[in-house]
Amino acid sequence: MTPFYDDERVAPLADLFRLLGDPTRLRIVLACAHDRLAVGAIAEALGLSPSLVSHHLRLLRAARIVRAEREGKQVFYAAADAHISAMLAGMLEHVAEPVTDWQEHA
Repeated sequence: MTPFYDDERVAPLADLFRLLGDPTRLRIVLACAHDRLAVGAIAEALGLSPSLVSHHLRLLRAARIVRAEREGKQVFYAAADAHISAMLAGMLEHVAEPVTDWQEHA
């Protein structure tokens, strides 16, 4: 059994966090985790250009962070699976937690 800290597992995970480390991409993924959205809707909601959103979505799709679903001429984007949504929800909860006494002195 491969240990969880083996490079074979850690390198792709580091790539995922690197992609999500960009605030624009993270905002796009959070929007897609909340609802299925088309490029135009994402762009409008986040105040970005559709071409910039499309560029980021290409990277996020390649990394299997979001998935595309075609309906007629429209393409809707959503979080790739429950793992992505759960990870983001957990991290949002973490950053919303108040700092405890022991954390201030660490």
